[in-house]
Amino acid sequence: MSDEEMVMTAVITPQELHARYQGTFGRAGGYLPRNPLAVDEFHKSIAPRAADLRKDLDPAVQDLADFIHSDLTVRMYVTNMLAEVPEQHRHIHTVDDLVEHLNAIVRWAPAYNRNPLHQIFLPMSALFGYMRLTPSGSVLFRMPQFNDKLRPVLRNWCDYLNSEDSAHVLHTREGGWFSQPATEMNKLYEYQCWDRRDEKHWGFTSFNDFFHRPIKDEFRPLGGNGDPGVVAPNDGTVYNVQRRVARETDFWLKEQYSLTDMLHGPQCGDEYVSTFVGGDVYQSFLSVHSYHRWHVPVDGTVKHLEIVPGLMFSAAWNETPDPTTWTHSQSYQAHINTRGLAFIECSEELGRRMVCAVVIGMEEVSSIDWSVGVGDTVQRGQELGYFSYGGSSMALVFEQGIVDEFTVPFNNPHEHPDDGPTVFVRSQIARAA
Repeated sequence: MSDEEMVMTAVITPQELHARYQGTFGRAGGYLPRNPLAVDEFHKSIAPRAADLRKDLDPAVQDLADFIHSDLTVRMYVTNMLAEVPEQHRHIHTVDDLVEHLNAIVRWAPAYNRNPLHQIFLPMSALFGYMRLTPSGSVLFRMPQFNDKLRPVLRNWCDYLNSEDSAHVLHTREGGWFSQPATEMNKLYEYQCWDRRDEKHWGFTSFNDFFHRPIKDEFRPLGGNGDPGVVAPNDGTVYNVQRRVARETDFWLKEQYSLTDMLHGPQCGDEYVSTFVGGDVYQSFLSVHSYHRWHVPVDGTVKHLEIVPGLMFSAAWNETPDPTTWTHSQSYQAHINTRGLAFIECSEELGRRMVCAVVIGMEEVSSIDWSVGVGDTVQRGQELGYFSYGGSSMALVFEQGIVDEFTVPFNNPHEHPDDGPTVFVRSQIARAA
């Protein structure tokens, strides 16, 4: 069967595509521009570099290409996905085109663009942006075998972003992250390691070193005034708070949490899940301008750490062009995306009940690194870990009886999420019961 014979495309209009694009996490978090036409420009700009590198494929990209060509079902969905993108936005036409563009991104660090209408801070999300919004794309990016082949590509990209070669985009003359507008946008004066005496890289050794730079404590003071309550684990915008959470629900429906699916990693026993039935969930997401390390929400002891491999670019599907559908799929992504689970037994003041910090990789998150170990005694506000480059969200799951009331502001559901209220790490978000 030829690729042409397999193409039975579904119809998606440009208007539907634009509405779905506006609700993606990358768009909500400010990693992608509000104007979707900028994604078209990005695709056109990467084409020459992709052509130059076509004979020098990254090993993980080559492995993905071999897999797509050898698996009839996957090739069918990839082919249909590309054909389902409306023609005026279709810049990638074949599997080989897709592979070559992905190969270019694996050796490319995001550059700063001072024009907000053209800022592409998640290049892989921009590459997949239109495709995964199609019916076939929605299926493809949920397929475990496809994600298993895509994951090493992300790891190799992370290795590049950890290398000194990626630091070239930091310099003002070459990338603009040290230009005055970018410095003000990222408030670099709040961070450690920032040293302007190093004329080349200002003290940063790589793009990822710049991305997960540590912040100075004085800019994120510990809240609560001695109250043994809960502090924010990250800088972010509050997405959702849900009380009396069930053991198991249809989490793929809007704004549902299912403890069995969210917390039950391969190494995590059911006793942990049972502990949280009837408890509370708090979730927030990090924007492109956010501080990308996370901190301990309560005093206690680390009982279990785990990283659960999952999907990267999937989101809840809705047949209607609801512009909030994809943003509101953050609760869905808390169950199926790659995520870290940190189970903390609270101190005596909070009754030795359990809290789980769920750190969720969104879009092309490259890695999850813990700064603590199992058995460590930890204090509120202490660093818990960090993400390397990519979009991200974070949830706290509380055993029933810890939280009396949440004290954080909530986003108006009728507003765009990135226009909502911001909560700073180490500030109080809940009073203890």
